[in-house]
Amino acid sequence: MALHFSRVGPATEELEIWSAIERGFSFVISNESRDGPGVHGKPGFVASWRPIDINKPAIRVGGSPFKTFAEAETACEAMLAHLTR
Repeated sequence: MALHFSRVGPATEELEIWSAIERGFSFVISNESRDGPGVHGKPGFVASWRPIDINKPAIRVGGSPFKTFAEAETACEAMLAHLTR
């Protein structure tokens, strides 16, 4: 069950955020850094999820931030498998 992430916003925007929706859940991956443009935090790719039909804050995927986008994507896919068992 592969999630298909799409970049949010225009390609020229300096903020790096990707999202995917699958089986009633929304997943977001953001690229964070300590300084510069975009989301500030511990450097790396932070993954989070939330149910799309319940208005609640997102929950960070364990292990975030990840060193690579691929690691964050794999963690989201594992979380989706866990949530839909």
